[in-house]
Amino acid sequence: QVQLVESGGRLVQAGGSLRLSCAASGRTFSSYAMAWFRQAPGKEREFVAAMRWSDSSTYYANSVKGRFTISRDNAKNTVYLQMNSLTPEDTAVYYCAARRGSLYYTANEYNYWGQGTQVTVSS
Repeated sequence: QVQLVESGGRLVQAGGSLRLSCAASGRTFSSYAMAWFRQAPGKEREFVAAMRWSDSSTYYANSVKGRFTISRDNAKNTVYLQMNSLTPEDTAVYYCAARRGSLYYTANEYNYWGQGTQVTVSS
């Protein structure tokens, strides 16, 4: 059974940085796509960033491109989301997601989800 556990969310001032972690267990993830999504109050869950575990190719939403970086640590089976130059518009619950096979940008294509971690950016 795949388990994803996020951590690292907290209150931060605008312009600051955070690094979210997603500890993955229960599978060998070499054939998986890993993604971060976020959901703000009253809004739909939206794609933030994704990567293929096999070759570390990465993809980003336009709204975070150049500010956020997704990466992985094979030894720790952990995916990270480094977030820089944060703005209040980045305030949301951030979710880690995984699926075996191809990478997609839509939430309903992902089978496995973490519990989410709250990121709040104050102005």
